[in-house]
Amino acid sequence: MLTQFFFAMRAAKLPVSIKEHLALLEAFEANVIGPGNPDACSLEDFYFLSRTILVKDEKHYDKFDRAFSAYFQGVDTIADFSKPIPAEWLRKEIEKLLSDADKKNAPKVDYDDLLDTLKKRLEEQKERHQGGSKWVGTGGTSPFGNSGHNSQGVRIGGKGGNKSAVKVWEKRAYRDYDDSQELGTRNIKVALRRLRKFARQGLEEELDLDNTIRKTAANAGYLDIKLVPQRHNNVKVLLLMDVGGTMDEHITRVEELFSAAKTEFKHLEFYYFHNCVYDYVWKNNRRRYAEKFPTWDIMRKYNKDYKLIFVGDATMSPYEILQPGGSVEYDNEEAGAEWLQRLTQTFPKFAWINPEPQGVWQYRQSIDIVKQLVGGRMYPLTLKGLEDAMRLLSK
Repeated sequence: MLTQFFFAMRAAKLPVSIKEHLALLEAFEANVIGPGNPDACSLEDFYFLSRTILVKDEKHYDKFDRAFSAYFQGVDTIADFSKPIPAEWLRKEIEKLLSDADKKNAPKVDYDDLLDTLKKRLEEQKERHQGGSKWVGTGGTSPFGNSGHNSQGVRIGGKGGNKSAVKVWEKRAYRDYDDSQELGTRNIKVALRRLRKFARQGLEEELDLDNTIRKTAANAGYLDIKLVPQRHNNVKVLLLMDVGGTMDEHITRVEELFSAAKTEFKHLEFYYFHNCVYDYVWKNNRRRYAEKFPTWDIMRKYNKDYKLIFVGDATMSPYEILQPGGSVEYDNEEAGAEWLQRLTQTFPKFAWINPEPQGVWQYRQSIDIVKQLVGGRMYPLTLKGLEDAMRLLSK
């Protein structure tokens, strides 16, 4: 099983080696998980153990999730069962109390024969069973079903009890992250790190340990201390976020992006706008009428070192972008398009992150207008979209 699993990971382009495969085998021999460890004997335990050993870089977590999900899709993908198991068979009615002797004498089948036996049971079984030792059902010591006891069985439905099943037949919801999937905070952080650069600044110095060891060894053991300028996170980001209206559909994803950005970027400034940027923005939505920040002041306050990132679905009436007085809240003197052009000219390194699914962009006239105004630098809020945007901003 583990050999096939290893080759499945290799086929999925994961950088796993024979050494890591042997480490996984050693973990099984040490009963980290498995029948010898009743507290860790489930598929989920195997998932976390194998990911810890085989995946050394968190950027490969998504690829591992996809490969793991494809490999463990359920017993039916391996045994090719011809009919589903009736829900009636798996309904738990009476909890049968088993003695220690009953548990000890529970039938055991080797893993290779287990699925073949299950297939035969499904072909032969005609009705519901409970408390037995052979058929698919609940309770008892049968290797197939749930709510019973068997140290080498297949749990079908129900809840895991003693966690001794060698196989679980149920629909598992392992997250399948791919380039078209909305992201969690961890994945956003991985993508944003492409932009985070470390630049040497100032006169402060720190010990260069590796170089000190190398020079000391080359100097016959006489200590030769080497220092290097201290490194700082020097990326500066100006984040302008659309809020309200159609953006309410994307609150969760934008919050994840915002949270990840605050974690990854030491120098982060953020402001809110609604639909399109006009002559002012704000930092607190509860006080947005009392505490306004003129857009002109924003452009004067922050220099060209800042990377400008817009976050918004660009979904509105074209009138709101192209005409004075287009704002839905007040009579703006200048069109939103004018302010977008000023901002992109002030901050040469900019990008627009759009949480709206990319497949609908072509049907939204306002999205097409905004995309033209930002010179085509509009990217979807997906893993690939964020990586492309960060790659552009880091040039």
